[in-house]
Amino acid sequence: MADDDKIIVKASEIEQHFTVGEESFTVLKKADFKIKENTFNIVYGQSGSGKSTLLNILTGLQKPTKGQVEFEGNNVYQLSPNELAYFRANRIGIVYQQNFWVKSLNVIENVSLPLYFLGYNKPMAAKKAYAALELINMQSYEKKYPILLSGGEQQRIAVARAIVNDPMFVIADEPTGSLDSTTGDMIMELLHNAKVNYGRTIILVTHNMEYLSLADHLLHIQDGVVEEIPDSEIHEATDSLIRGMRDRINRLAQIKEESGHATAA
Repeated sequence: MADDDKIIVKASEIEQHFTVGEESFTVLKKADFKIKENTFNIVYGQSGSGKSTLLNILTGLQKPTKGQVEFEGNNVYQLSPNELAYFRANRIGIVYQQNFWVKSLNVIENVSLPLYFLGYNKPMAAKKAYAALELINMQSYEKKYPILLSGGEQQRIAVARAIVNDPMFVIADEPTGSLDSTTGDMIMELLHNAKVNYGRTIILVTHNMEYLSLADHLLHIQDGVVEEIPDSEIHEATDSLIRGMRDRINRLAQIKEESGHATAA
């Protein structure tokens, strides 16, 4: 198998059930999919469809009720707690919609934090953190405090923190959800560059259909069912989704306009 066809993530018959009191809820139903090395993978679906639960399972935060997740042939949930912690610190970088900063630390200190789990001392960690900031052209912010920056600036720094440990995977959970379209596009460009220029494998959850055209691989979740869109159908599916979204926006605008005219009359 060629390098560009190398399967590095394999999810097999994943199910996730929750019990609250006497009631049982099924969030994911037998998810089966594979992810190739150095690809841009997008997970999309409506709110409450199971996207965040799937990400938690992929990142080792939540053991599925059934099924298994393999990274490079290793079953994540058969690792010891220490092995799992090392795997997460060494192989995965995460960008959240809402960042969790240590308020007393400046930018370069926050970006350095993942490296301490890998045994770096403070000078070595700071050097790598500065290099990560340089990659996204944010090195001039090193002494500022993240909580005092704009949402877009914080997300760019979050990308630096996600790539500082040279991870194989960058997993992003709605990273543009609270940003304007221009700033959101900038974040998506940074993630795309991480794939194209640095060989990262990107797994992105988004509700923004405009970004689906960036994907090499699409996973659609609806009512807990994960559908893997065949590679040959991605462009057709993307065009159809974007057209549908624009049609809905236009219909809503038309309804709003007609409602306004009726009120005025």
